[in-house]
Amino acid sequence: MSSRGKSFKACRRCRSLVPKNAETCPVCGSQDFTFEWNGIIIIVNPEKSLIAKILEINNPGKYVIKLE
Repeated sequence: MSSRGKSFKACRRCRSLVPKNAETCPVCGSQDFTFEWNGIIIIVNPEKSLIAKILEINNPGKYVIKLE
């Protein structure tokens, strides 16, 4: 899928999904993004989530599973 079809881009540092027009990542402050990603995971309560612990996610939000 081209970047035109994606409403979000992914932060390369923390894998957070951010809107296309965002200039900095609200989670880690990075400005390094990509439109090449697959799979979304939504973390609601990172303290109780086994998946969040495995993926080392500490903040609630939308994240990508795989960066390409």
